[in-house]
Amino acid sequence: MKCLCVYLGGLARPSPRAGLSQPLPPSPGGSSVPGSRCLLLLRAQAGKAPPRAGQGSRTGWNRGSPWAHESESDQGASGGASPVLRHPPPKGFPPGPSPLLGLPPAPCERGGAANSGATGPCPERAQHLTPWRPGHDGSRSVVIGRGETLRLESSATFHTLRIQDGGALVFADQQQPIVLRARYILIQDGGALHIGSPRCPYHSRATISLYGKATEGPEVENYGKKFLGVDRGGTLEVHGRKPRSWTLLDQTLYAGGLLYGSYQSEKRWSSRGLNIRIIDADTAQVVAAARFDTHLLADESRRLREFLATQAPGKVVAAAVGDSAAKSLTLETRLLLKELLHSKHILHLGYRQPWALVGILGGGQFSTTEDRKQYQGTGTTGIAIAGRDFQTYEGISFRVIAFSGWVKGIPHNGFRVQVSKGIILNLVDEVTSWLPGDRIVIASTDYSMHQAEEFNLLPCPECKSNQVKIDGSPLYLHVGEVVDGIDMRAEVGLLTRNILIQGEMEDSCYGQNQCQFFSYDTFGGQIKIQRNFTSVHMAGVELKNMGQQILGSYPVHFHMTGDVDEKGGYESPTYLDNLAIHHCFSRCVAIHGTHGLLVKDTIGYDTLGHCFFLEDGLEQRNTFYHNLGLLTKPGTILPSDRNEATCLAMRSNVYGNYIPIPSTDCMAVSTFWIANPNNNLIENAAAGAQDVGIWYIFHRVPTGQSEGQYPEAQAEFTPLGIFYNNRVHSNFKAGLFIGKGVKTTKASAENPREYLTVDNARFRPHQDADPVKPRVPALIDGLIAFKNNDHGAWARGGDIIFRNCGFSDNGIGLTLASDGTFPTDEGSSLEVAHSIFVGESNNIGSQGGQNSYWGRGANGEYRTLPRNKTFPIRGFQIYDGPVRLVKCTFRKFTPTVDRYSSAIGFFMKNSWQISPQNNVSQVRMERSVGLKVFFGRSGQWFGDNDNDGDKVSIFHDLDGSVTGYPDTFIGRADNYLLRHPGCLTVPRWNGMICSGKYAQLYIQARRPENLTLSIARATYHSHPLRLQGVNRGVPYQQYQPVVMLEQAYTIHWDGRAPEDVILYPINFNRGDWLHVALCYPKEAVFTIVADIYQRQTGRVHNVKHYLAAPSWPSMLNRTGERLFYFDSALGYLFIVLQAHEARKGHSYCSQRGCERIKIVTHMSSKDSWSCALNPFLENNRRPATQHSMSQRLTVPCSQCGAPQVAITSNPSTKYVRIQIQSVSRADIQNHSKSAFIKINDEIFLFNSRGIFFLVLDACSGAVVSRRHFDTVSAINAASAITDYVQTSLEESSVVLVCSKDGSEMMGSSEMSVFTRLGSAKPIVFHKKGSFAMLGYKGQARPSWIKILNQDANQKAAFLQHYVPLMLREYKCSANSAEF
Repeated sequence: MKCLCVYLGGLARPSPRAGLSQPLPPSPGGSSVPGSRCLLLLRAQAGKAPPRAGQGSRTGWNRGSPWAHESESDQGASGGASPVLRHPPPKGFPPGPSPLLGLPPAPCERGGAANSGATGPCPERAQHLTPWRPGHDGSRSVVIGRGETLRLESSATFHTLRIQDGGALVFADQQQPIVLRARYILIQDGGALHIGSPRCPYHSRATISLYGKATEGPEVENYGKKFLGVDRGGTLEVHGRKPRSWTLLDQTLYAGGLLYGSYQSEKRWSSRGLNIRIIDADTAQVVAAARFDTHLLADESRRLREFLATQAPGKVVAAAVGDSAAKSLTLETRLLLKELLHSKHILHLGYRQPWALVGILGGGQFSTTEDRKQYQGTGTTGIAIAGRDFQTYEGISFRVIAFSGWVKGIPHNGFRVQVSKGIILNLVDEVTSWLPGDRIVIASTDYSMHQAEEFNLLPCPECKSNQVKIDGSPLYLHVGEVVDGIDMRAEVGLLTRNILIQGEMEDSCYGQNQCQFFSYDTFGGQIKIQRNFTSVHMAGVELKNMGQQILGSYPVHFHMTGDVDEKGGYESPTYLDNLAIHHCFSRCVAIHGTHGLLVKDTIGYDTLGHCFFLEDGLEQRNTFYHNLGLLTKPGTILPSDRNEATCLAMRSNVYGNYIPIPSTDCMAVSTFWIANPNNNLIENAAAGAQDVGIWYIFHRVPTGQSEGQYPEAQAEFTPLGIFYNNRVHSNFKAGLFIGKGVKTTKASAENPREYLTVDNARFRPHQDADPVKPRVPALIDGLIAFKNNDHGAWARGGDIIFRNCGFSDNGIGLTLASDGTFPTDEGSSLEVAHSIFVGESNNIGSQGGQNSYWGRGANGEYRTLPRNKTFPIRGFQIYDGPVRLVKCTFRKFTPTVDRYSSAIGFFMKNSWQISPQNNVSQVRMERSVGLKVFFGRSGQWFGDNDNDGDKVSIFHDLDGSVTGYPDTFIGRADNYLLRHPGCLTVPRWNGMICSGKYAQLYIQARRPENLTLSIARATYHSHPLRLQGVNRGVPYQQYQPVVMLEQAYTIHWDGRAPEDVILYPINFNRGDWLHVALCYPKEAVFTIVADIYQRQTGRVHNVKHYLAAPSWPSMLNRTGERLFYFDSALGYLFIVLQAHEARKGHSYCSQRGCERIKIVTHMSSKDSWSCALNPFLENNRRPATQHSMSQRLTVPCSQCGAPQVAITSNPSTKYVRIQIQSVSRADIQNHSKSAFIKINDEIFLFNSRGIFFLVLDACSGAVVSRRHFDTVSAINAASAITDYVQTSLEESSVVLVCSKDGSEMMGSSEMSVFTRLGSAKPIVFHKKGSFAMLGYKGQARPSWIKILNQDANQKAAFLQHYVPLMLREYKCSANSAEF
């Protein structure tokens, strides 16, 4: 039995990942119980979830179970208690977790086949059951009650079925399938429906089919139509066979099943002559294609001979006649084709005669197959077809076909290269529970979720336990490996279960079913569970054609059921386990007013609207464990479900003539819609949604039927539950989004938007959801986000920490945002640590499937792109702050002619503040990073690059790991508030590197509020910074420049000076100061007051009045007094702005509150006023402090970067990063490349010609052998290599092979010894070519084996792969050393 134990108490949360030592909050919901609480989540089954602390055994049956324990009472938020008002089980049915059996579930391996040999009675074998064969009568309404206990032994059809008053219906488990059809089934008042049990899962085929149209018959109160309902006192126990729900690809699946894709070409006219294709027999790649008009042109025979002379021996040649090829085909050329390809028919090829051939260039006489037809002149000759099977080094069988002929007077010819014996998938886990005829879905690993593909499984006696064979051929690339350090393996989900609950559908949309948006019928079935049910458990069930585009009608809907675990009095906590919900019409699982539900190993595929859905905002303590959601499409029910078209069209619930703004009001459909942070997400995959994969959304107050059940803003203050090891990819807007809320008021004249429209909210987690108590960091641990069009992740709020995360191929990897001018959660900050960022990985993607952009990548190779071919890619984006970036690795951020790509960037067109406390430390920028930092430039995407936030962008390089200069700040190059003579300008960044002390000056201005502020440092008075300010819903204008401390500044306005000005020293430490001169009319009269403003409480204290000084120098000399000086001749008001209180941590103000100076000005003139540029020259300004740059670092930082080699969904598995670069003879002559093998950061260079072996222990990763073989001059090189592999290499070895012009093996045409290292066939080396291999010696054949054998005309062989260590198949000993 495997389990994941995550401690929820006030201790550090253990994790297998490196570097996790951050103290974490107490348990979600605000519990302050000391010690630890352990949530055990069985990977195998969910029959019995563990009780929470304080929720011990309610009945005697489980006192001896591993769950039973004593602890303090649970103080976590529950969302309301559920009174236990249930009916007893039916007569003759003992009490217990299964009302029928009274047995706890049997443990088994997660996702594995159910244990058919489980001991104990099965439901259908109960002695008191009455056999029942009711037949088919669609007009009959059936009631099972008054203690009736029936065993359904044949298919049946009813109008309706009610099970109540102690009645029970049990499906017989027999070989004959049973189908139960009804318009609805309602279980209530002690009624029970059983199909299998946890100990005795159902093994036959059972179907519940809900039929009926939306226009037929009356609705049932609280349920509607076409439903399976569980009401008060009802029991629903459905337990099918539990196959593995989903796993990951373990080897990349290419389009067509071949590395370079399948190939198909067919021509009619315009292909006269001999059509030739050259195919690599080792990879199935078509490497050359040509046509030779040997019918009309005499010189084409010579060109054909020259073409064949350039092809390497061993290549596959496919030839087909188009129209006619014989008239000018010379005898010399015919003889050459006979010699090279052993053709039997080429010498006698006639006019318009169809002929096709497939052979090996220079092969033996049995290497060729050909076919011909006689041309009769009748217009139809039939098709000459030649085909032959080949095998790649990986063992994939493929067939090359050439064909030629005439059909109804039209010539046909063409070629196909395709997999010949079926495509076998290599998977991470054992899948022997997947059966022929089952249907699977493979997730997209590209930007478009529409690249998900479905297949049926075929019989495969040759498959290993982790392999299956599929019918058909994939259209798209599905990655099955770790790419550039990020786990991009595609999810593969099983859609078939032996128990099916489905809706019967019409052929097209009808009636009032939103047919203006959907052409198909969306009125499916639904399962609805109501409050005070007796018992509900579903496992191993398929749900198809379920859900309706009607509020409350979903595939599975827990409706206002309260606590459904021990806390609610349920002896066996409620769960959904191993469900396959697919092709449904409204959500997947809706959790409404429900707490403590476990949803596990469940798939939601091809559904409308939010998939896994928390509804009212108070749902808590629910756990989503190892679920998969993909192809989540827009619906219509809520504004957040809708796309642009439905958002604009559905206006009946807005006020007046308001027109919604789709991008902000709607367009938020998400696979996981988490409306309260106190829920657990563990090992889930959100593999493609129209908008967002996982969205944490915040209800300021509970909505809908839960209105009034908790105080305002409680959800925003509630600590985050467990977020561990989740994957998000192929989503359009974002993989993970933390932030925003929903509108909780009805549409009105004041706010005409629809109820539950997307709105603003801020996540500020605090202990016990109390903002007065300490902050509780929200930990996002182990997020993998790749191929999301816009963002990998976006998070706005208080303390949020991303740790052990991987971001790759996103438009923007990660944005951390605080809260505008003043972060609402005082002292909070955001952090990303121990993470990897990749710009453009080796996952180049596939065209099609609604991928919009295809262009050249940084390496010149075409690839799919996010957003647009010109979109500026950023790894980590700084918005405002404060944020921290610690021990992260960046790779492959390189600009192209089309777009910028930078490791660190800034929010574009930013009007808000940016904190100088933003800091970076211990980061690693790999050599593939071409642009470390970029501040943007005017043009597409950046606009004028002239908003306030654009201009003041800044961060602190604490240790010099970005710039090479420790303790420096990086700012925009044209910001002279930051600049000093020691700064270094970096033109490529549009930035500069400066030392010094920096903080912020926050300025509020009233009457008027529409002015542009101009602020200049006295040293650079001719380079002012002009700020437009931000006036967003407040009665004042606000500006927030970043300033160098201990300097003098002037402030001007573009109109009449404001009457009220407030100056805040932000991020000042005690004693930090500025000299500020503000321009006013000469008749101005001032009242100036200093105070301390406590923003959380609104309290103002420590009020002090400023007095006028006679001069600026006298004012400077009286530093202990609160003085100002107004120079009426110059028009400048001089103020010393100094922090007198201590500031702590990331607080922007002091612990006592925000110090500020309030200036109230009385001006008789209404006109604007201008002042001299630099008043400090006339007032004997003291020389500014000079800041010299620190010494540039000369030694690389060995401790910088993420500690992990790779971020994967199996964090306990260690990886080594392998790179093999071989070189051909041409490379040596051109001095263009060096031959090397690189293991993580260690490089092994090879200077001598030949073949090089480097061997690692597959268990520890240690280098155990190195050997060079001279294959150029040595006579016995081939036998020496054979002997080395067979006798010197130990079992369980990773074998790396590199060549340097080492292709001329003496005395051997092929080397079969490489089959001992994983090649499916002997290796034939190419003269002057290059060879690279990632092999394995041992009894297993790992899926990561790779071979690249290039001829002299091809690019030098290069392999890169992340190889896992200590796999079970290596048979490592328990004491194997760690690498």
